[in-house]
Order: sequence, then C-alpha cells, then structure tokens
Amino acid sequence: MKHTPEPSTADLDFFFDEGHHAIAEKAAHFASKWAFDDQRDEDEATLKAVSELTDAGLTQYCVPERFGGAAIGRPDGLDTRALTLIRESLGWSDALLDTAFAMQGLGSYPITLAGTTDQKETYLPAVLSGRSLGAFALTEPNAGSDVASMSCLAEASGDSYIINGQKTYISNAGIAGQYVLFAKTAPDQGRRGMSAFIIEPNDPGLSVDRFEVIAPHPIGTLIFDNCRIPKNRLLGQEGDGFKIAMGTLDVFRTTVAGAAIGMAQRALDEGLHRALERTQFGKPIFEQQQIMAYLADSATDLTAARLLVFRAAYRRDLSTDRVSAEVAMGKLFATESAQRIIDRAVQIFGGLGVTRGVTVERLYREIRALRIYEGTSEIQKVVIGAHLRKLAASTD
Repeated sequence: MKHTPEPSTADLDFFFDEGHHAIAEKAAHFASKWAFDDQRDEDEATLKAVSELTDAGLTQYCVPERFGGAAIGRPDGLDTRALTLIRESLGWSDALLDTAFAMQGLGSYPITLAGTTDQKETYLPAVLSGRSLGAFALTEPNAGSDVASMSCLAEASGDSYIINGQKTYISNAGIAGQYVLFAKTAPDQGRRGMSAFIIEPNDPGLSVDRFEVIAPHPIGTLIFDNCRIPKNRLLGQEGDGFKIAMGTLDVFRTTVAGAAIGMAQRALDEGLHRALERTQFGKPIFEQQQIMAYLADSATDLTAARLLVFRAAYRRDLSTDRVSAEVAMGKLFATESAQRIIDRAVQIFGGLGVTRGVTVERLYREIRALRIYEGTSEIQKVVIGAHLRKLAASTD
C-alpha cells in the first residue's frame, strides 16, 4: 500500500507550472511523515500542526508575496493551485491537519483583501510565523447558506463598535489569535448592510462555547454580549462585508475540493490494498467482479474530480473572468464523489470498515462535513443553475 500521497501534478502537467511540482512534493512529503493519533487533544494537535506546517514552509502560501508570503502566483493574491495541491496531500493524511492549514488562509485572507497597512502589519506576520491561528466567523445558528439573513449586529458607539449575537461552527474557536467576524451594521440593507471586523480573543464581551463534531477538531460557538472593539478593527468600509466574505470563499472553495480529492485517494489506496490482501472463498476478494467494479468506479470518480477541480483552480489563477460555475462544479463533484469512494472502501473492508481506529472509518467521518461547509452541495447546484440560465439568456 502507498504510504505517500500522489499529488495531481504527477499526471496533470497541463494545469501546472514548474513551481507547483515542488510545492506538491513538499506537501506530499510532509503529509507522509505526519503521525495520526486517535487519542490526541484537539487543541494541542492543532497548535502542533500549525507549528509544523509553518516550519515546513507550507503556511507561507496562505499569504500573498507582497505581504511576506510565498513568491508564486500574483504578488497581491493567492495561488489557488498551490493551496489546492497542499490540501490534497493534507486531506490524504488527516482532516485536522488539513483544517489547521486551511484556517491559516481563510482566517487571514480577508485582512489581505481589505485590511489597512496597520492591520496587515499587526496580524499577517503572526499568521506567517505560526504564532497566531486564524478563524473565519460567518455562519450563525439561523444563517448558513443565506448569509444575508444574519442577525449578529455591530453598532457604532463613539470610537467603538458594540457587537451582539452568535456565530457557530467556527473552527479554531477558543484557540484563534484573531477572528474575522461578519456582522450587520445596517440591518435593513440585506447583504449591503454586512461589515467585517477583526476580533481578538480577549475582547470584553466575547465568550466561546465548544462542542464536538464527528471528525474532532477545535470548533464552537462565539457569543457576543455587548462585546466592545475599537473602530480601527473594521475591515474596509461599512457595508463591505459581503464582498470580503465572497472574495475569500471564491479562493478557498476550490481548495475544499482539493482536500476531498486527497481523502478519496486515501480511501481508494486503502480499499485496493484490502481487496488484494483479503482472501475469501480461496482467492483475493479483488477477483470478485463486484469488488473490482467498486474500485473501477472509484478510480473513475477520482480522475473526473481531479480534472474538474484543477480546471477550476487553473482558471481561477489565470483568468480574469468569473469562474464561479467551474468552482461550484469542482466542489460539488469532488465532495460528493469522495463520499461515494469512501463508502465503497468501507464496504470492501466489511465489518472492519466500521471499527474505530481503522483509516476508512475515520475517512467516513471526516468527509461528511466537506459536503456542507463553504457552500453546501445544494448551493453549488444553484450556482451552476444560475450560470446555465445566464448562458441561455445570452444566446436568445
């Protein structure tokens, strides 16, 4: 069985530059050395992951070159292919490791996009050095896909903002060095009334309620009870929040699909090894036609997902056109097909596949959230449908 992830640069050369091959090799080498521990403390493991990712030179791809990050792609922006390749290998290894990496980008890129010089100088070096963990606080108990319906309020009061409300399903809750918060400053203006802020963990009026999910990592609810922050923590201008959130998600939505590809590849590796190793009725179960069909379907799903995802990443990096539909297709197909691939691997393992501590059982829990966060599969279909309607209208 393979003990190292095989990144997509191996056979999709037409999507990549020379620099991407070196990044992919670095990420694959790192992922192969990471030791998964089923008994770990989630906070300690996340802090360790960020520290080691930083030492390996991988988190530098979460910050643009102009602000101290890696010299690849556009100086003012992030290279989507690099981020997606890194998450492909990290997803193959461990979902907590992948999340730790992703949050360094997701929790800092809004500052890159809209921060003042002082804000960038204050927060980005700490992200680059691994001294500070990032967090992205958008989702609310009653506002998920429909972010414009959020109820968290930020009201101006002298030289401060007073914030009230909740954000939930926030990765790195309780251990982040800064949270990028999205709240309403003009509640009657829908998405135009959203603004973005930087929250620090010791701000008065902020508390954290942690909870557990099926693939454990630090996650919880942020509760704002008359939380007071200085006005210089506003990102951009009032009303820029929706634009900042979507600008961030446009980059990182593709990388979620990269993590799904990595998980799917790991499941296929495990399933193939098990099918060749396990003997039933006097021969390896691989020889059974249905098992061979499972593996053939999984290999085909994975190949199709990789093509869709890296097409989206390629166009995101090199095109000035909107690529929302391509990104939506990549995330939709990669996450849904990864669920199918992992499910087949569990089936190949039989009873062992639902035993705690077995890799495919862990993958089964890890993949489920990727079909929900950063845009559910249903929302991706809405995006694709809107694109088709626009195409139809343009040909009338």
